[in-house]
Amino acid sequence: MGGVAVGLALGSGLFCVWWACWAGSPGTLAGASRSPGLRRAEPSAMAGRRGVLARRAGAWAAALRADLIMAGFTGWTASRFVMVGVVVALLVGWSVYAVSASPVLAVTFAILAAYLPREVVASRAARQAQRRRQDWPDVVDNIASAVRAGLALPEAVAQVCVRGPAALRPAFAEFAADYRLTGRFGDGLDLLKARLADPVADRLVESLRLARDVGGSDLGRLLRTLSAFLRDESRIRAELEARQSWSVNAARLAVLAPWLVLAMLATRAESLQAYNTPAGATVLGIGLAVTAVAYRVMLRIGRLPAEERVLR
Repeated sequence: MGGVAVGLALGSGLFCVWWACWAGSPGTLAGASRSPGLRRAEPSAMAGRRGVLARRAGAWAAALRADLIMAGFTGWTASRFVMVGVVVALLVGWSVYAVSASPVLAVTFAILAAYLPREVVASRAARQAQRRRQDWPDVVDNIASAVRAGLALPEAVAQVCVRGPAALRPAFAEFAADYRLTGRFGDGLDLLKARLADPVADRLVESLRLARDVGGSDLGRLLRTLSAFLRDESRIRAELEARQSWSVNAARLAVLAPWLVLAMLATRAESLQAYNTPAGATVLGIGLAVTAVAYRVMLRIGRLPAEERVLR
């Protein structure tokens, strides 16, 4: 248990160093409180720090919800997803402790496993977004064909649930049901955007809304231009992702390899004794920190520019 205490102390120290780097940190506020002229700035500094943390938490939760919707977990919330991560971490930690009887290794692998659900959701969302990029031109072509055939714009959008790509049919089927129930085209488009959570869907929906509200004879030309643009964008991004995938997978393997070696070493009693010492706990703590930083840097370097939802 001494190793666990050392690991917790190391983690607390790293957290305090990270916390001190923020503007308005506890140390800075304590120093400011000694000066009467700066006492009035303390509440505003604390409020500013809380605002920064709240914005970061809100951005993280919004990105997580978008990935959950894109990955197909439409009924999930951020709090429920966090609970799943906690449960996975506890199960992995308990399993490692049952096999190795080492609390240090159990805590280490539990921390690693806590990030696993987020990585699974992000990977599944990325694959789904890649498939959708290939399907959107067909959706636009179907709507353009229906408009040329004389269908009203709401009916042209609703028929995508029959003739459109299979992956997008459920969302458009719900749009058709909403429109039949309420008869409100604008509200149905808003719900469609929320279900799809896709930048391309936002552009298409706003184009259709503008065409319905303003009118005009250029809707067919607009849809054909949008379809050609989406096909070119999908082809270029597919080529970039094909060239990028081998380097990203190699980097992930490089990050995972040391922990696989550690898992194999944990089958030997002398290795477990080494990692149960304070020095072993310190090595594992430093290894976790280096792994986290290296993985985040790898993702940032290899990330392709993602299209933001500016029309949500």
